[in-house]
Amino acid sequence: IDTNLKGSFNTMRHVARYMLKQKSGSIINISSVSGVLGNPGQMNYCASKAGVIGMTKSMAREIASRGIRVNAVAPGFIETEMIDQMTDAAKEAGKAQIPFGRYGKTEEIANVVAFLASEKASYITGQVICVDGGMAM
Repeated sequence: IDTNLKGSFNTMRHVARYMLKQKSGSIINISSVSGVLGNPGQMNYCASKAGVIGMTKSMAREIASRGIRVNAVAPGFIETEMIDQMTDAAKEAGKAQIPFGRYGKTEEIANVVAFLASEKASYITGQVICVDGGMAM
């Protein structure tokens, strides 16, 4: 809760002050597909990531008229150290939930973040982009 929810809240509040003065900017939060779908045994994590989604949508409504976009990226299973720590059985079970049948790469998350930060996304705000190989559809 402190990292995912309070950290995101404090960061958004801090950077919004500067963006409001310049009347432009893009805030991109990192949520999780678990915040969209839920996940058994991870109620605290899912709640914190769902909270990030709620804050993203609320702030987007609050500051869109000032030229600031606020969006969130919700990664699914991504090839990271966290995946490396899973048992082989858990890894296979995770892949079975993903229509693409593979874990994502960190670059695939970074590409979506870069797009949302760019002017190519100038008419996108208040959205949650799931980068999850189809897991949340």
